[in-house]
Amino acid sequence: MKKTNRFFVALTSMAMAAALLAPSSVFAADTFKIGGIGPTTGGAAAYGIAVRNGAEVAVQEINEAGGINGYQIEFRMEDDVHDAEKSVYAYNTLKDWGMQLLLGTVTSDPCIAVASYAVEDNMFLLTPSGSAVDCVAEDNAFRVCFSDPDQGAKSAEYIGTHDIATKVAILYKGDDPYSTGITESFVGEAPNQGLEIVASDAFIGENTDFKVQLQKAKDAGAELVFLPIYYGPASLILQQAKEIDYSPIFFGCDGLDGILGIENFDTSLAEGVMLLTPFTANAEDEATVHFVEAYEAAFNGLIPIQFAADAYDGIYAMKAALESFGATPDMDASELCDQMKTAMTEITVDGLTGSITWEATGEPTKEPKAVIITNGEYEPM
Repeated sequence: MKKTNRFFVALTSMAMAAALLAPSSVFAADTFKIGGIGPTTGGAAAYGIAVRNGAEVAVQEINEAGGINGYQIEFRMEDDVHDAEKSVYAYNTLKDWGMQLLLGTVTSDPCIAVASYAVEDNMFLLTPSGSAVDCVAEDNAFRVCFSDPDQGAKSAEYIGTHDIATKVAILYKGDDPYSTGITESFVGEAPNQGLEIVASDAFIGENTDFKVQLQKAKDAGAELVFLPIYYGPASLILQQAKEIDYSPIFFGCDGLDGILGIENFDTSLAEGVMLLTPFTANAEDEATVHFVEAYEAAFNGLIPIQFAADAYDGIYAMKAALESFGATPDMDASELCDQMKTAMTEITVDGLTGSITWEATGEPTKEPKAVIITNGEYEPM
């Protein structure tokens, strides 16, 4: 992958001083400014870092290829530490910077908080991975990933259709809309797939002890434990299941993506874990191979996860929509948003996560896929 071209121009001392006061601005004034918000520190940092990196790969490719309608893109990511209040602060920081479109936020609770401000500003919002229903409740908001109801129903359908198990336990986070949303739709679809839910338990807050819930699932004869949660608590659940000699099939959704990258995590504990995800880095199609090579080259051999692919597809979706109506950087955020609402429903993006179209509701249409962790790697199922 070629490195970003650098333009060296002679600057007067006053221009140089102005540039130093605005170090985030890489290109000239006539650029599209796309902001990003997500956790690049804290317990959910793997998601935000992946989104930032995936977006940067796409932005670099697009700029090197001539940009959008001949104009370059500036991308700036703000850290929200997976906190709704900090996410709103990040949104306002990006507005002050001159953001015209928002790729974000990464996680659901912060996305819901930011979306309430974005709709008031008529700011176009495309979340790569905010899957709660309310993330795209307004007409200015779209998403790349599946919604929680889609993930839950598709998980139950996949388990039933492929005869993976019949007796299922669920362990979910009761104060998280991502987790509760997926759980609700999974429970609704389970009877249609011949699945019996023999145990269902919620945990609240930063729980670190899951042995009681796991023992209950074990005693109930659960062959599969459904984990609609993030990778942090999931890693503890896998460890504690081993400690009580319980080895069911563990099945999760996109929140489990990133579990193999946890520092000091014994990846052998994740052997056989299944998860619903539209992207796997070892797929052999040309687009995936190209993206993985570019990503590894840019980020010291780091292997991209689904969230990186979601962000990459999100940037290219913005490009396709902006090009469809001849957008220029002198259009303000509200003017762009008015056009993007229609344009998004008229484009098709052949992305890393599938061939994607969008409804006016903001929901994407694409095919779900599942992977299984084998020898510390994702393998397509």
